Order: sequence, then structure tokens, then C-alpha cells
Amino acid sequence: MSFFSFGQSAEIDIVLNDAETRKKVEHKTEDGKKDKYYLFYDGETVSGKVNITLKNPGKRLEHQGIKIEFIGQIGPSQDHHRAELYYDRGNHHEFVSLVKDLARPGEMTQSQTFDFEFTHVEKPYESYTGQNVKLRYFLRATVSRRLNDISKEMDIVVHTLSTYPELNSSIKMEVGIEDCLHIEFEYNKSKTLTGPPQSRYHLKDVIVGKIYFLLVRIKIKHMEIDIIKRETTGTGPNVYHENDTIAKYEIMDGAPVRGESIPIRLFLAGYEMTPTMRDINKKFSVRYYLNLVLIDEEERRYFKQQEITLWRKGDIVRKSMSHQAAIASQRFEGSAGAEKALAQAKEDSN
Repeated sequence: MSFFSFGQSAEIDIVLNDAETRKKVEHKTEDGKKDKYYLFYDGETVSGKVNITLKNPGKRLEHQGIKIEFIGQIGPSQDHHRAELYYDRGNHHEFVSLVKDLARPGEMTQSQTFDFEFTHVEKPYESYTGQNVKLRYFLRATVSRRLNDISKEMDIVVHTLSTYPELNSSIKMEVGIEDCLHIEFEYNKSKTLTGPPQSRYHLKDVIVGKIYFLLVRIKIKHMEIDIIKRETTGTGPNVYHENDTIAKYEIMDGAPVRGESIPIRLFLAGYEMTPTMRDINKKFSVRYYLNLVLIDEEERRYFKQQEITLWRKGDIVRKSMSHQAAIASQRFEGSAGAEKALAQAKEDSN
């Protein structure tokens, strides 16, 4: 980004120290396209250089100080529909805000490079760009001036890692009409906690199950399973839900008979999904549901919905990730499995 005035102008560039070796991942931008960004995890250090290049050699650049910030921010996405009910367009909430002063007020007579380091930065939430809300992390370098600042932003992407034990139990989801229809959908990796049963799957997992037709006295012509993403923004009475069908699986096209069963295998890896995000900084949530839908010959629809929890598997810890970061990575979903993540980080570093 350049700034032009009647005197001197300058261009700012931010370069990470490990830019050549750090992994890049695709991330959805607000215009619906994808771009690649440097990937970070909770607890990792962010360091690099700020290059300030003067555009007019021989002329001085007066400034009121030079700084760099690391910011984690939640705000409305540009393609939001009704988020204006819950977010002022200018109201961006910063849940992480770190500042490093690079230079005191003075003047520059030649181009300069400044080093910076934010050590073991807390990045508690996953980067997210949704229909109504966006959670982003970025670096912002600023040359402060009396009239107009010169600034440059650089976005990064953060992934949250979790570790859960393997689960062998199953859960049943039923669709029924008394004396007319009784169907069970039994699927794997379920666990009953202090509340309703839950199913957890990592983002590259496979949902394995079977559908049983226990009683069929109405003429079913079509059956499908959908994966629904629900983005919730706002609080209190001003809550808005945005549902998006991620995937549709046709299970059956035709009439089933009593006693029939159909095996199901749903591969999650081919779809763009984030980990489940619950009540992120009390601003928004992203949840996923399995939706079992039946349609009879009179076009009546019968359905049952069950929430599933998605998580990003923690065995992909980077070799450069510190042991502290491995432990911190558990903070998003609790402390379960922290020792396992630490052991994995130590193994990767050897």
C-alpha cells in the first residue's frame, strides 16, 4: 500500500521470518473466492520484518512513530444479509490486540527495515469467513502522521487443533409416525456426556452407519441425508440463524419394505467445513447437523435432525510448533488430550 503527499511517500511491506518454510492453506475470502495464507496455530510466535521503502530519494519523511500490531478481530462479513441487525458495520470486536513500537517520532531520510516478534501469541479461535460474520487475524504496520497514516495489513489463517479418544459406541436417530412409519438411523463415534448424546468426527472422517426400516405403512419415494451448517449471530432477542446445506446424499429412490436395511458411508473430507464453533467470544456460533429426510408419494416430508461435533485432528502438529503451543491447542475444546498433544509435539520435534 502506498501513500502519496506533496512531499515524501512510502511503501510498507511485511515479511515473515519463516515465510519460505511455513505452510500455506487455502481460505475463503469475503468475495467467495479462495486465496492462500500462512498457517499458524495457537501459541506459536509470529515474527518478521517491516520494510519501509521511501518513494522519493533525497526527501525526508516525517512521522509520529512507527508500530506493528497483531490483531484478532470479529466483525460482519461483506456479503452479510441480516448481520446489520447485530453488528454495526464499523463495529469490529478485537479479542486479541498486541502492539510493538518500532520507532519513536522523528523522520526518515532513507528506506529502513524493522524487526518484530510477538512471542507465543494466544490465538484461541479458528479463522472463519461466513455469510454474516468473519473472524480474522492480521498484522498491521503503521507509520503515524499528522494528517494521514501510512499502513499495511497482512492476514494469516489460524487452525485450532483438538484431540479426542477413539469412540466405539453408536447413536440412533429415529423418524416415526405412530402405527405408520418407524425408521432408525444408527451411526458411529457417539458418546453420551452429561446431556444429550453427541457424535464427534474430525474433518477428514467417515460417518459409518445403517438405516433400518422397522415399520413402513406409507409409500416412501425418496430418502436423503443432508449435512447442514448453521451460523448463528447476535445475542438475546436479536439472534439470526443462517442455514447452509453442505452436502446431500441420496439414500434411496423407491419404496422400502419392512425389515430392509441400507448401509451408509459419508465421507467428510471432500467438503469445506470448519470445526464446530460454539459461542465464540459471545458473538457467533457455527454448528453442524445430520438431517434425515423422507418424502412420500404425496410430497409430504418427514425429517429428524441431530447435531454432530466436528473437530480438526491434532496429529498434524507442525515440527516448528512449540510444546507450549501443543498444550495451548487444547484450550479451545478443553484440556482433554493435552498430554497426548504434548507427546506428539515432542515426537515431531525429534
